[in-house]
Amino acid sequence: MNARDFSIVELRPQILSAKIFPNMSTEEYFQNKVLRPVIKLQNDLILEVFKNYIRKNKTLFYEMAVEKRLHFIENAVQKDIKFRNSLKGMILGQFTVEEYKTYTNNSSALNKRMMKLVIQRIQDQAQLLELDLSA
Repeated sequence: MNARDFSIVELRPQILSAKIFPNMSTEEYFQNKVLRPVIKLQNDLILEVFKNYIRKNKTLFYEMAVEKRLHFIENAVQKDIKFRNSLKGMILGQFTVEEYKTYTNNSSALNKRMMKLVIQRIQDQAQLLELDLSA
């Protein structure tokens, strides 16, 4: 492992609930070993990027009911390809070279898992997205 890879892995938080078992699928293993820690590491940035997305798109997000907000979050990540690719880039940039090679072998399935995790993370913290009038 080179210095960059070592540093990247060292930065990641440990997620004790993300269990790894010998009989796991490759995708589930990658999700628990790589995706969850990287997404948790990037949490603050992901939330800030989503706040910026709300501002740039001049949505009525802050006037929506909670259920509509949750649907908006899911829609933004799933349907806005530019936004989705931006989020993906923030996550992929935290991969080691070896992890990236593994990712490219099954990127379609791993992208689905990645975006589900990102959606869930933003939705779980929707209360932190309150309007910042100083921005």
